[in-house]
Amino acid sequence: MMPRLVSAFALFLLTSFSAACAQELKPYAGSATPPLRLKDLAGKVHDLTDYRGEVVMVQFWATYCAPCVKEMPSMQRLAAKLAGKPFRILAVNMGESEAEVRAFLTKVNVDFTVLMDEEGQAIAAWKVFAVPSTFIVDRAGRIRHTLQGGTEWDAPQYVETLTALIGAQP
Repeated sequence: MMPRLVSAFALFLLTSFSAACAQELKPYAGSATPPLRLKDLAGKVHDLTDYRGEVVMVQFWATYCAPCVKEMPSMQRLAAKLAGKPFRILAVNMGESEAEVRAFLTKVNVDFTVLMDEEGQAIAAWKVFAVPSTFIVDRAGRIRHTLQGGTEWDAPQYVETLTALIGAQP
């Protein structure tokens, strides 16, 4: 319980920092794409490798993160703008309970996939240190861009970048 509280407090502080730094997509210079295999709220397991051939936005978020809450509607609008194209959003909740996430989703209506990382394994594997943290994975499964902090995801520059990745050869 105590490590979870310390992690939540650290993420809260980082949220404040990342909100002040919101931004633009940056080229990803890290190592290979870490594994991502988590259950959604219905208990279905999603493995990032199952999405090869699609551009995937992997976002780590939390219900207590103000920038996360603010940007969720823009993520929904982005999904609508890219509907019918090989594009997915996998929103990975950072260490909260299913009850907390379900209660949150009654207030914020989204239809993209929400994954649960209650034990924080994906957070560690992806080296997430700020919330929200977003990774754009290309059709071949490589992380191409990253963004830490909140933004309006349906802004033209993001739609253009994602559309270019969707149209690129894997």
